[in-house]
Amino acid sequence: MLDLTRERIVLTGGAGFLGRHLQEQLRRAGVKPENLLIPLIEQYDLVKETDVVRMYQDLRPTVVIHLAAEVGGIGANQANPGRFFYANMAMGLHLIEQARLHNLKKFVQIGTICAYPKFTPVPFREEDLWNGYPEETNAPYGIAKKALLVMLQAYRQQYGLNGIYLLPVNLYGPGDNFDESSSHVIPALIHRFCHARDNHLAEVVVWGTGSAGREFLYVEDAARGIVLATRHYDGPEPINLGCGVEITIRDLAEKIKSLTGYQGQITWDTTKPDGQPRRCLDTTRAQKLFQFTAQTSFNRGLKNTLQWWEKFKAGSPDEIPARQLST
Repeated sequence: MLDLTRERIVLTGGAGFLGRHLQEQLRRAGVKPENLLIPLIEQYDLVKETDVVRMYQDLRPTVVIHLAAEVGGIGANQANPGRFFYANMAMGLHLIEQARLHNLKKFVQIGTICAYPKFTPVPFREEDLWNGYPEETNAPYGIAKKALLVMLQAYRQQYGLNGIYLLPVNLYGPGDNFDESSSHVIPALIHRFCHARDNHLAEVVVWGTGSAGREFLYVEDAARGIVLATRHYDGPEPINLGCGVEITIRDLAEKIKSLTGYQGQITWDTTKPDGQPRRCLDTTRAQKLFQFTAQTSFNRGLKNTLQWWEKFKAGSPDEIPARQLST
C-alpha cells in the first residue's frame, strides 16, 4: 500500500471538475496541503515538453495523477478531432517520459471509455478494450488516451515505472461543465431544460434518437475510486470505474425533464449522431483489487447536480466557478 501522507502529489487538471473533488478526497486521505500540487495552465502548458520538464523540476513530485485532458461531448469531438488527439497524446507522452526520468514512485493515468470499441458487448470488460475500433465521433480522443495505456505498460516492462491506468465511465455531479458548446449529456440536458422552463419554451431539442444507453458515475465516487487505486493498485492492466447501471438517453431526458419541472415537449433531432450505442461497465476488477464500489444512487446524484446548477445560476458565491470545469 502506498502511504499518500508521505508523498508529494502532482494532480494535473486539479482545478477542474473531477480535480476539485479529487483534491478533497486526497485531503481526507491525509495528504498535507503543501504536498498537493496543482500545475495550472498559466504556469505550465502540459502539451509543451519544455513546460512539463520545468514542472517536474519545480514541483518535485513523487506521485503524479494525470487528469488533465482536452475533452467535450459529441459536437466538440466532431469539431476538434485533430486537436483532441494531439493535445491528449502530447500531454501524456511528456508526463510519462519525465516520470521515468525522475524515478517517480507512481503514475496514475485517467483514461476514457471512449477508448472501447464501438460495439463492445455490455457490460464492457477490460479485456475487450482492443477488440475493435472506437465510435467514430470520439475515436481520435479515445485512441490518444488508449495509446498511453500501451506506453505505461511498455515503460513498466522496460524501465520498471509503476504506472496504472483507470477507465472511469461518464462522470457527472456538482461543478460539471454546463457550457452547451462543450458539455456532456447530463449538464447539457439540465441546462437546456432549465432554460426552457425559465423562458416558457414549448420544446427542448435533444440530439439523436434517444436509444443509446449510458452509464454515469457520480464525481465524488470517481474521486474516491481514484484514491483507492492510487493507494492499493500496482498492476499493468486497465481498471474500469463505474456503478454498473445503464439508462437510455431517452429515459435520462424524461428523468431530467421531471426533476426540473419543465412542462413542454421533447423533440429528437435524428439528424444528429447518437454516439456509441451502449456504455455500461463490468466493475469486477475494481471491487476485487481495491474494494471500490459506487455509493451514490443515480437519483440522488442527479438531484445534487441540479441543485448545484440552480444555485450557481442564481449567483451563489459558495459555488464552484463554471470556468473550472475540464478534467
